[in-house]
Amino acid sequence: MRAVLGIDTSCYTTSCAAADEQFNLLSADRMLLPVKQGTCGLRQSEAVFIHLKQLPQVMEKTLTRVNADIAAICVSAKPVDGEESYMPVFQAGLSAAKSIAAAMRVPCYETTHQRGHLAAAQIGSSQMQGDFMALHLSGGTTDLLMVSGDTLEGLRSSLDLPAGQLIDRVGVRLGLPFPAGPSLEALAARGRATGRYGVSLSESGLHISGAEAQALRDVEEGVLNPEDIAAEVFDFISRSVLKLLSRVQEELGICTALVFGGVASSMLLRDLLIKRIESKRSPLDIRFGAPEYSGDNAAGVAMIGARQHFIR
Repeated sequence: MRAVLGIDTSCYTTSCAAADEQFNLLSADRMLLPVKQGTCGLRQSEAVFIHLKQLPQVMEKTLTRVNADIAAICVSAKPVDGEESYMPVFQAGLSAAKSIAAAMRVPCYETTHQRGHLAAAQIGSSQMQGDFMALHLSGGTTDLLMVSGDTLEGLRSSLDLPAGQLIDRVGVRLGLPFPAGPSLEALAARGRATGRYGVSLSESGLHISGAEAQALRDVEEGVLNPEDIAAEVFDFISRSVLKLLSRVQEELGICTALVFGGVASSMLLRDLLIKRIESKRSPLDIRFGAPEYSGDNAAGVAMIGARQHFIR
């Protein structure tokens, strides 16, 4: 049996995975980057150094589980499509991937972090057919894309702040560990939202920083308890997502949307979106990937590599 080794070194996670020639995921392992309590992430130089330390550990864990010959390497070399796309953290994975491929005399394929997320969201379910919308919600990105085969076309984006940073900044201000998603979601489940933070959507995209400013004021002034602030944040994101998708659905007539990325792993957010769609009788057909493959991971990168290497 042959397999492709996938590598992803993001701002949050060191990860490796392997997929075989039948497109089965053989292993997927990851380590979060350690972040000091009370801070929102790391400087790029710090993250690169940590990746260099963690990558051998994660890779060894993956390879010990894979009873197959490594036929190729695939790595996320940059955040998104485009010549201007660059982030230092991905150079750690790219350098390792090229070195391993050269030593093993196997091909090294390059993809993007965003495409890896998109592929991971389709693991364990039937591949999306035809043209569809894809909304990438993460700590670094809030991008709405049109997917047509292998082509990704940008439709709308957040214009100031990604949805994941809203969650992390509010969560850290509330004293939660970074990344704050799971902890803030647990708080939100015990809170009540009233739609306190208004959605701002223009022709160009979403504005999220206004909701952040209001939420941080609420934390500092103590006008709401932490549970209600958390609930308001998730309520705001769900209303923003639905308004964005509905606007584009009306413009383009495409109803199917895949919501993916770390923020989309939240079961609370998924439930809020589904309930709103049902209550509004919206024609939107929103789908989600498996939660375990929604956060940063190399599973989709390995799948991309397997399809590129084994489909000739």
